[in-house]
Amino acid sequence: MFVGRQAQLARLEALLQQVRADKDSKPGRALLIRGRRRVGKSRLVEEFVDRADVPHVFFAASGRPVRDELHLFAQEVAASNLPGAELFSGVELAGWDAALRLLATALPDDGSVVVLDEIPYLVASDESFEGTLQRAFDRELARKRVVVIGIGSDLGMMEALNEYGRPFHQRATEMVVPPLTPSEVGDLLDLPAADAFDAHIVTGGLPLICNEWPTAMPLMDYLGQAVSDPTSALLVSGERSLAAEFPSDAQARTVLTAIGSGERTFTNIGRAADIPQGSLNRSLTTLVAKRVVAADEPLSTKPGSKDKRYRVADPYLRFWLAFLGPHLDEIERGRGDRVLARIRASWASWRGRTIEPVIREALERLAPPVLTGEDGVPGVVGGYWTRTNNPEIDLVVGDRAPVAKRVLALGSIKWLENAPFDRHDLGELHAHRTQLPGAAVDTPLIAVARSGCSVDGVEHFGPDELLAHD
Repeated sequence: MFVGRQAQLARLEALLQQVRADKDSKPGRALLIRGRRRVGKSRLVEEFVDRADVPHVFFAASGRPVRDELHLFAQEVAASNLPGAELFSGVELAGWDAALRLLATALPDDGSVVVLDEIPYLVASDESFEGTLQRAFDRELARKRVVVIGIGSDLGMMEALNEYGRPFHQRATEMVVPPLTPSEVGDLLDLPAADAFDAHIVTGGLPLICNEWPTAMPLMDYLGQAVSDPTSALLVSGERSLAAEFPSDAQARTVLTAIGSGERTFTNIGRAADIPQGSLNRSLTTLVAKRVVAADEPLSTKPGSKDKRYRVADPYLRFWLAFLGPHLDEIERGRGDRVLARIRASWASWRGRTIEPVIREALERLAPPVLTGEDGVPGVVGGYWTRTNNPEIDLVVGDRAPVAKRVLALGSIKWLENAPFDRHDLGELHAHRTQLPGAAVDTPLIAVARSGCSVDGVEHFGPDELLAHD
């Protein structure tokens, strides 16, 4: 079942119509699509080409040697509905230059789509691929009424492909396919707002996992069902993502596992991973470049803070690393009940930390007046901490990040089942306001609480308000 993604589908359809109607001598267009692994990028494009009903070829690279990839590419084109597909029957391609030139001759005159999925694999296996693609596009493909779509899950590499100094610079537009938002997850699963946030931090907004979750089923019921099935998408997606992201980098996986277990500082991550400082630096650089790990910095008007905190960027992978990955052997032995018991025991404390970046993103999407500067521009939502965690402030809104010129607001997240934001929480927030660089005595205060707010003097946001404009 294909759900959502209407904005992305509309953009793809508009791009194809533009190509088909363009009177320019080079009507061809290129689009680079990126997004987290298993977020549904390939499924989106498959849906697009099915609806467009134009000749197309969809080639998914697999990370094999160049010769093997070329052989598979020829087979894929030969089996496609391109009018010149027979040109590829039984052909042995000498390289990507010859393959793309021959592809151009196989395209029709009235509109087509060429999809190169997992394009980072092609770049990694052939250092000349970017230049080859650029030349083929400029000389051949751009002269055709074709949309060339490159898809990739390596976020850092996909961003770099279109940067200044790279061969394909300014030849492609870009599209990011995000995970489903908490609101979209709630709509898909027919869950109330608070439960939609819970479902989001478990599934990460990945459509494949959401489609497995029975409509309106409570969280723990779904988890009990999932951990009793070793083939559940909730279980296998994490391992498959890591295997694809780090096929031979065991050290990066070790560091990622340490972060997933809850370690956040450089020192503690190194201690848990048991690797030297230099090796840790290299692994963290790789993980951040791939956008698998986020390196958060405290937000205030104080410059020069280097106290980074690391977290797994994808909520689903955070959940998998914390509760599922270390215990797959138990699930395979039929003891998913033990895994579920651990989740129940740690759920409240784990959720309290994991929900923070999700709440910050939801507030930025909501952009209420309290988060907006005098110039009408919505602020950036982050957090603030010191090396000793005194204070540690859940929400800080600045006019820019990580060093703000002005702090617009600060606040607290209290995401407990039956405990509203109360007088004690307000007193703590007042104390934090005096400790935050850039905050003034009249800086507005925000309370984000799952179970409501029992005091005045703060701008309160509950689950329903957070999803109002999600």
